[in-house]
Amino acid sequence: MSPVEIGFISFGLLILLILLGVNVAFALIMIGFGGIVLISGFGPALTSLGTVPFERCTSYEISVIPLFILMSQFVDTGNIGREAYQMARTWLGQFKGGLAMATAGACGLFAACCGSSLAAAVAMGKVSYPEMKKNGYDDGLSVAVAAAGGSIGILIPPSMGFIIYGILTQVSIGRLFIAGLVPGILQVLFYIGTISFMCHRNPNLGPASPKTSIKEKAASVKLTWPVILLFVLIIGGLYAGVFTPTEAGALGAFGALVISLVRRQINAPRFASSLMSTARLSAMIIALIMGAFIFNQFLAVTRIPFIASQYINELGMNKYLIMFCIILLYIFLGIFLDIQAACVLTIPIIYPIIVALGYDPIWYGVIMVRVMEIGVITPPFAMNIFALAGVTNVPLGTIYRGILPFLIADILHLALLCAVPLISTFLPNLMIKSL
Repeated sequence: MSPVEIGFISFGLLILLILLGVNVAFALIMIGFGGIVLISGFGPALTSLGTVPFERCTSYEISVIPLFILMSQFVDTGNIGREAYQMARTWLGQFKGGLAMATAGACGLFAACCGSSLAAAVAMGKVSYPEMKKNGYDDGLSVAVAAAGGSIGILIPPSMGFIIYGILTQVSIGRLFIAGLVPGILQVLFYIGTISFMCHRNPNLGPASPKTSIKEKAASVKLTWPVILLFVLIIGGLYAGVFTPTEAGALGAFGALVISLVRRQINAPRFASSLMSTARLSAMIIALIMGAFIFNQFLAVTRIPFIASQYINELGMNKYLIMFCIILLYIFLGIFLDIQAACVLTIPIIYPIIVALGYDPIWYGVIMVRVMEIGVITPPFAMNIFALAGVTNVPLGTIYRGILPFLIADILHLALLCAVPLISTFLPNLMIKSL
C-alpha cells in the first residue's frame, strides 16, 4: 500500500476507535505510532514516540494550560457563577424574559474565568434554572438558555479551544484570546435579543420580575468586581504587550487565589481539590496534544495534508464554498466530540487548506471554535443539552424545542462573523507585533 492509502485507512481506524470509546489521546498515539511503523519502520516510529512528546510537551507555551485551568479552579471555589447570575439578574430581571437574559449575561461573565463550555453550562444551569422555574418561566427556555450560554465559555478568553489551536498551528495564543473577545460579547447580545423577541411575542415564556433600584444595581456589582478587574487586567496586559499568555495565566492564577483568600472563599481542602482538578485536567489536555503531534508526524509522512491542499486548489472551487463545507463538518464534529478532540482531528488536515486559500489564521481560529460550539447544542446529540437534562430533569424533547431559537441566533451570529472578518481581527491587528 502507498503512504496515502495507509493514511486514509488509519484515519478511518482512528474514528472507529473514538466511536468505540477509546480515549482520544491514546487512539491518536496508537494510530500515529502504528502508521509510522508501516511507512518508515519500527526504529523511526520508536524515535518519534520517544522524542516528540518531550520536544513538544516541555515547551514554555504548554505551561499556559495548567495556569489558566488553575485560575478557573480557584475562581470556581468562590461561587462566581452564582454571584455573576445575581448581578445580571439585578440589572436585567425587570424586563420580560429578564431572568433568561440574566443567565446569558452571567454566562458571559463566567466565561471570563472558565474555558469550558460544558462546565459553564452546568454551573449556570444549577444556579439559574431553579430561579426561573420558581418565577413561572417556560422549562424549554430556562434550560436552553443555560445550554446555549455555556458555549460562550469557549469563545471569551481564556479558552482551551484557542490554546490548543494556537499550540498546534503556532498561531499567537494572545492574539486568539483578543480575537474572541468581541465575538463573545456579540454572542451574549444575540442571545439577549433572541430572548427579548421571544418573550415579547409570548410573555408567558418569561414574565418580568419586580424592578430594582439604582442603589441595588450598584450594590450588585461588588459581587463580581474582583474577577472582572482580574479579567480586565489580564486582557489589557495581553493587548498592550505587557506580558505573554503564559505570564497572564500565572497572574490570573495568583490573582484568583488572592481574591479567594481575601473573600474567605477557599480553605485547605478546597485548595487541595483545586490543585488535584488542575492536575487531572492538565494531564488530559497535554496527553491529547502529545497524541496530536505524534499523529501529525504520521500525517506528514503520508503527505495527506499537502496532497489535500493541492487537490482542492486544482479543483478551482470557490473558496467561500469550501469554507461553507468546512463549517458543516465542524458542526457535525461538535455534535459528537468535545472541542479539544475536534481541534486535534481537524487541524492537521484542514489548517493547511485554510492557509492555501488565503484565509486569516486568527479569523479561522475564531470561526472554528464558534462553529464547533454550535455543535454542542445541536440535536439530537448535544453534550450541553444532555448534561443539563441530567441536572434539571427536564425532558430532552422540551429542551430541543427551546434550543431552536438559539440555534437560529447562532447561525445569524456566525454569518455576521463570516461576512465581516474585521469583527474578529481588528483588535488583534492593533496589538504589539511581538505577541
